Amino acid sequence: MSERPLPRWLAWAADPEQLRRAPFLARSPLFAGLPRRLLARLATRFFEKAYLPGEVVFEEGDPGRALFVVVEGVVEITRATAQGPYLLNTLGPGDAFGELALIDDFPRSATARVATSGRLLILYKSDFDALIDGNARIALVVTRNLSRLLAMYARRIPVHATEPGPGTAGPL
Repeated sequence: MSERPLPRWLAWAADPEQLRRAPFLARSPLFAGLPRRLLARLATRFFEKAYLPGEVVFEEGDPGRALFVVVEGVVEITRATAQGPYLLNTLGPGDAFGELALIDDFPRSATARVATSGRLLILYKSDFDALIDGNARIALVVTRNLSRLLAMYARRIPVHATEPGPGTAGPL
């Protein structure tokens, strides 16, 4: 009996790195509720990159082309102000950022910098779009989770009422 090599897809499925990604992504609120089979399919679209301390992932104003998930290390999200960079958030393993890149083509609203050496999973919008074209369930679950995250962000940011200006309606 001759021993035949495993088909390429089966060899990939047995790869320990690929096996590790799906459960890791399942812990991210952005992918919560996806069945294991779809998480595994989604995991194939990510690639992993190592970063050194202080390395910039993206700068405020850069085009938004990808979503990132922290595997190891700490990432700081800052916004430029007249007084210098303002720290918006500190992220650790399992946290996703840059998620707006999956839904729009607007420039980045903040800068992401790796504070400690780390590894990030990266999902490009073009890969995500290609994946959801054939997987409506992934699109539905991720869009629902993204909507919840955006609502949470909006509720966290205080809204300050201002005096109505000329030509604007006052309170109803």
